[in-house]
Amino acid sequence: MLGIGVLILRAVVGLTVAAHGAQKLFGWFGGPGLKGFAGTLGQLNIRPAPLWAVVAGLAEFLGGLALALGLVTPLAAYAIAGSMLVAIATVHLSRGFWNHNGGFEFPLTILASVVAIALAGPGAYSLDRWLAISLPEPLTLIVGAAVVVAGVLAALAGRASARTMSAARPQTT
Repeated sequence: MLGIGVLILRAVVGLTVAAHGAQKLFGWFGGPGLKGFAGTLGQLNIRPAPLWAVVAGLAEFLGGLALALGLVTPLAAYAIAGSMLVAIATVHLSRGFWNHNGGFEFPLTILASVVAIALAGPGAYSLDRWLAISLPEPLTLIVGAAVVVAGVLAALAGRASARTMSAARPQTT
């Protein structure tokens, strides 16, 4: 039964995240597409916005599909975790907890789900099991976490420098 439970969790979370990635990359499901999403990232002072739009869109789309299939599961989980951490830090944290206010409830739930899946493993009903793909532990967990933290810090670095530059500009009246 555990294998079926993990399969359901992977499929629901993975396909939900993949759909969000498809909104960002292709404009599917009423999404903004790559140009629109890059514009949003630019407004959030994430620079270079077009690059980070592609990175976030691919992390969600490909990471979500891989998670749903249980293919290179820890890597898929890390890609999604990085995207959720940046979303929480840049958009949702200042809006409080509840999703109806635009808060971090939804991305936190996705983040917790992918972390749990990464720690528990892909389950019996996964391509990782069927193809005998096994990444070395705990090395994969340690290196993956370090890469996620580095990626999140790199994405957020542009925001900090934009705030510094705007604070240093003289006020004109």
